[in-house]
Amino acid sequence: MTTAAIVSFRLGGTDGVSIEAAKWQWALRELGFSARTVAGSGPVDVTVPGLSIGAEQEPSPAEVDQAIEGTELVVVENLCSLPLNPAALEVVAGCCRGRATILHHHDLPWQRANLARYPGPPDDPAWAHVTINELSRRELAAHGVEAVTIYNTFDTEAPAGVGTAVRNALGVGRNERLVLQPTRALPRKGVAAAIALAEALGAVYWLLGPAEDGYGPELERLLASARCPVRRGQVEGTSMADAYAACSVVALPSSWEGFGNPTVESAVHRRPLAVGRYPVAAELAAFGFEWFDAGNPAALAAWLDRPDTGLVNRNLAVARRHFSLHDLPGRLAPVLASLGFGVDQGQTVTGN
Repeated sequence: MTTAAIVSFRLGGTDGVSIEAAKWQWALRELGFSARTVAGSGPVDVTVPGLSIGAEQEPSPAEVDQAIEGTELVVVENLCSLPLNPAALEVVAGCCRGRATILHHHDLPWQRANLARYPGPPDDPAWAHVTINELSRRELAAHGVEAVTIYNTFDTEAPAGVGTAVRNALGVGRNERLVLQPTRALPRKGVAAAIALAEALGAVYWLLGPAEDGYGPELERLLASARCPVRRGQVEGTSMADAYAACSVVALPSSWEGFGNPTVESAVHRRPLAVGRYPVAAELAAFGFEWFDAGNPAALAAWLDRPDTGLVNRNLAVARRHFSLHDLPGRLAPVLASLGFGVDQGQTVTGN
């Protein structure tokens, strides 16, 4: 069996990179790979602490070489895309020189104001680059790096969650409006805008994820001054599907997302989405999604007063047509072929 290593800062969590890396791991296995996970933290097969964001000690080339030893393919998930640990980036890039590697880019340094001074991702003739949106693919091309776009994918046939128990646990009545922001709290996530939306709708505001990158004090200030009831964190023993089933509206008022998984997850779970004006949102909307402007609560309030099931049905159809997880192995196959791996009609990969 052909062996792959999936490498990142952290894996196995609820952040977008971890979620998509797990889908790629499944797709690689569908294609005949045995895939191990390597990261600085998380429930992974091999832990190399120096790969973590904010690691106290740099990873050694020997550690990384040992972690990927015996693999024919390496997939680097964002670690060589964003310089969140520059030492780890240099070591991983060095260890992957000359070997079949896919750099899976979720973000690029110039897309973050605090990282714009850093150069673009490294490159090597033995590598392939994959972006999760066309904007990043075009920007990489302008920097002399050719890439292909593979959009994030989703289980578009996922069963509906059970929202009643979640609402009961949150103390939210059956007829109360509940605005779910299913993200972490960071400056670019637009927490203030999501709270303002909940206030305008007369709704309860529910933030699912924790504060990160030093945003805790600002988050506490925003929540304390909110003119609506506030709930935080996922209800123990429930799933993301249950969270979506419990809410009335999904809020994603971000200023930047490499993709923004709630755009498709809201469609899969048949909930209206209030979205911010981040650049990739326009790219995704072009597939045919119908969303509400997070800055225009009146239009959303009118929809909630008289819900149009046709809107959520159409969004689900778009998600199934363009973003199905079951299509991911077939989309990965040409990238693997470019690295010398052959895929037979049964979608089994042979050596490079």
